[in-house]
Amino acid sequence: MPSRRPQATIDLAALEHNFARVKQLAPNSKVLAVLKANAYGHGMLPVAQALKQADALGVARLDEALALRAGGIARPIVLLEGFFHADELAQIVASNLQLVIHHRDQAEALLAAQLDAPVRVWLKVDTGMHRLGIYPHEFNELYQRLSQSRNVQGPLRLMSHFASSDEPDKAATANQLMLFQHITRGSAGEHSLANSGAVLNWPQSHGDWVRPGLMLYGVSPMADAVGTDHGLKPLMTLSSSVIAVREVNAGDAVGYGGSWIAAHNSRLAVVAMGYGDGYPRAAGNNADVLINGKRLPIVGRVSMDMITVDIGNEAVAIGDKVILWGSDLPVEQLARCVDTIPYELLCNITSRVLFSYINTSH
Repeated sequence: MPSRRPQATIDLAALEHNFARVKQLAPNSKVLAVLKANAYGHGMLPVAQALKQADALGVARLDEALALRAGGIARPIVLLEGFFHADELAQIVASNLQLVIHHRDQAEALLAAQLDAPVRVWLKVDTGMHRLGIYPHEFNELYQRLSQSRNVQGPLRLMSHFASSDEPDKAATANQLMLFQHITRGSAGEHSLANSGAVLNWPQSHGDWVRPGLMLYGVSPMADAVGTDHGLKPLMTLSSSVIAVREVNAGDAVGYGGSWIAAHNSRLAVVAMGYGDGYPRAAGNNADVLINGKRLPIVGRVSMDMITVDIGNEAVAIGDKVILWGSDLPVEQLARCVDTIPYELLCNITSRVLFSYINTSH
């Protein structure tokens, strides 16, 4: 019997295509592929296993890096948030991990530690994001001290993070780039600034390393675009199935609170998908799904386990497949419908959804 469980199908051939697109855009840069937050909801270990061409993998936290090592991933792994406590350094060294140093306390703890081997350090400078990064006035001092430390495998790599690279008409990114170049002028070390938005919009920022995240998964970081606009292919197809078909009369209210009232006699498909699976509650009365290739509207509120779709006179039956997002219904469009960003939708998929991977030989 077919499962009614919602499914996320991940196309690893699309991942290979998107990585090649990154290399086409930044042919002279190494690639630090960002896999934080469970590879943006796509499954960190399968994605890491498929990204054999990546020069390094980036994660946010130590537990993510250790999960990759436990899964047999031997390639360089960079902790993008560095370490939180000095007692983590022994594990970092033992697991051959690389560190981002983004504030003075981290630098001082690393300099004071007794380590069995030196670690590779990426020194992050705040050039305008004002989230993480050492202050510009601290750079020269900390750069010199870290460069001379026996705990640091030299040379340092130098990095910053753009706040608005997904908005190519704003001057903020150019200003950040100029400040970074001014701060680091004359200091040896490879440079890394470009996230997905900068890979696409700011070729002058590509430097020695680019750090693509969202674009690897075939999704656009720009608010008014979709991945295919950039030559990307979405990895994830989120789907479920119809579990009931019901008739409603004109004037019937549907779902919790009766937020949708049928204007005329119609038919509804009840779909096994809800906010308990990670589908956004705000999609009720705002978004569409695909059933048998037809775009049909969600009506009524999204429930924990179900949504209802107005199918009118369409030939829809119990068991029919329903696409919530995928190559023919971009997740970026749903994000706009519910006033969020595709990152959030992808990361919110819950453990109730069954993941499967196709084209795993690529």
